[in-house]
Amino acid sequence: MLSNKRIQELELVMEFEKVEECFKEVSSWIEDVGRERLKETVNLDDSLDMLLQTQKQFKEFDLVASEYCRRGQEALKKMNQWEDLSFVDVHSYRVKLQTYEDELEDFCTQLDETRHRVCETVRLYEFFDKVRQGICCTEQGVKS
Repeated sequence: MLSNKRIQELELVMEFEKVEECFKEVSSWIEDVGRERLKETVNLDDSLDMLLQTQKQFKEFDLVASEYCRRGQEALKKMNQWEDLSFVDVHSYRVKLQTYEDELEDFCTQLDETRHRVCETVRLYEFFDKVRQGICCTEQGVKS
């Protein structure tokens, strides 16, 4: 039984090392690229044309960021098997895993919120642009 326990622990450590390597790559991208790009979309431009350009650029970024989120979430799923193990030696790995999970969840939430904010801002500007055009057409009709 002790031998089986040690084998399971070793398998777990080897699996964790693979997951950790993936998370280091994901975390590095989030810190070096992802968070900076999200900060760029905090202040959205005042014109519809500039806003549409920002939306296009964000969509390109969003595809890449979503892929990193997906990869991180898949790695977390692999580690769900740890929940059934009650080894004392595994605690430090669970703590690291929880840190990775929190970081990934925070970034993915910020990405979702930014996606929603950019989309809603574009819709609002498009609405105002239509209203402005309607007012201009109405004023021209009244002057004629």
